[in-house]
Amino acid sequence: MRNTAKITTAVLAAGALTFGLSACGSGSDSGKKDADAPLTVAATPTPQGEILTYVKDHLAQKAGLKLEVKEFTDYVTPNTAVQQGQVDANYFQHKPYLDDFNKKNGTDIVPVPGGSVHLEPLGVYSKSVKKLADLGKGATIALPNDTTNEARALKLLEANGVIKLKAGAGYEATPKDVTSNPKDVKFKELEAAQLPRSLGDVDAAVINGNYALEAKLSPAKDALVAESATGNPYANFLAVKKGNENDPRVKKLAELLTSPEVKKFIEDKYDGAVIPAF
Repeated sequence: MRNTAKITTAVLAAGALTFGLSACGSGSDSGKKDADAPLTVAATPTPQGEILTYVKDHLAQKAGLKLEVKEFTDYVTPNTAVQQGQVDANYFQHKPYLDDFNKKNGTDIVPVPGGSVHLEPLGVYSKSVKKLADLGKGATIALPNDTTNEARALKLLEANGVIKLKAGAGYEATPKDVTSNPKDVKFKELEAAQLPRSLGDVDAAVINGNYALEAKLSPAKDALVAESATGNPYANFLAVKKGNENDPRVKKLAELLTSPEVKKFIEDKYDGAVIPAF
């Protein structure tokens, strides 16, 4: 996740945000009309869009929910769309990313209580080596260029002995925090969506799970190493603009996203590449 560039007038005027959608008011004053209106959710295509589409096709109608899914291929627009009321909610991010986005952009987007749905293990991929130990001196590793996922990638490399970070390096760690680099690896910082396409130009790349899946890469089968689900803070969840947490439609979707049916769908479809977080 995600390029955390400042929200600008140009971004807000972009065609991607001009859906002409309605019914995005605060849950505290939503009336019957709002409760019956379609709930529009922004999501990245894989796996979030696929999970939402499963809910729409198999669960929503029976639960009395009209669900619309708007897919985006970046990590900024789903938040700007929620903040500006162009969509009702989004499903694409983890808490460290959202915290960083809110801090840098002055937004007030919050997780929906009970809305953690899944984890996409971050993995290291390569076309030139079969294991990290085979990386040569001066090898180039591509990293996500947004704050939280770059730190996440560096911590994965540290956990597997490639580098060491200075003590206390947290969710904002950068290559400047590397204190030990025995192989003198170089880092190439790229927008997360570009990482799969970089594999032909670098020795390895640390790729977010959703973009790996879109590129037909499996964290469970193709990654040299991947994150563990144990104690992992990077679960993805449903999020809304503060004040809309009690929208009955949002609550209903949160329940459906953490249902036994969705858990089974995730386990059956992704075979370990996406892991239920509930």
